[in-house]
Amino acid sequence: MNMIQESNKKDMKPSAAPSADAGDTLKTSQNAKGQANKKTCLQPIPRVLVSCRNAEGEDNVLAVGYCCNCSYDPPMVMVGIVPTRYSYKMIKESGCFVVNLTDKKYRETFNYLGSHSKRDGDKLAHLGIRLQEGKMVNAPILTDCPVNIECKVVDSIVTGSHEMFVGSIQYVHADTELMDQDGNIDFSMVDFL
Repeated sequence: MNMIQESNKKDMKPSAAPSADAGDTLKTSQNAKGQANKKTCLQPIPRVLVSCRNAEGEDNVLAVGYCCNCSYDPPMVMVGIVPTRYSYKMIKESGCFVVNLTDKKYRETFNYLGSHSKRDGDKLAHLGIRLQEGKMVNAPILTDCPVNIECKVVDSIVTGSHEMFVGSIQYVHADTELMDQDGNIDFSMVDFL
């Protein structure tokens, strides 16, 4: 080390961590923040269709915005349904449902099913929705959706406006072109809504 380097080393002092006020000022000046809508703060939300069947064999499908994985082992998902919805009682009584993942080709169908109630008529027949029997639960799958997740209700919790139904995953259907030889789904191949 030469004399200049040695002299500079002696003059160097560790830099102090910025104060909280300095950091806050810096962040505020670069990223102005305001209060946003709490009801829609988590995005993107999945756009799924939940299919179900009542004890009399009547099928229905509703659009659901609250849906997520909630356990890896055992695999479970959760869907939130407003108690006034037509399908709410069907799921409550049957103890099962199917989560149908939708892609952009299904946009019009999704929008129609999400804006019409079966109380007002048979929306499935009106649209000619193609259904197939579930393998493990007594609820239909939507054949034209790329992925269908059959679930058995194992718990539920009322969170305010919605009741969150926790579903133990019983069977997952997927279009064969989306899967590898081990059954893993390549979700990058789905153009989700």
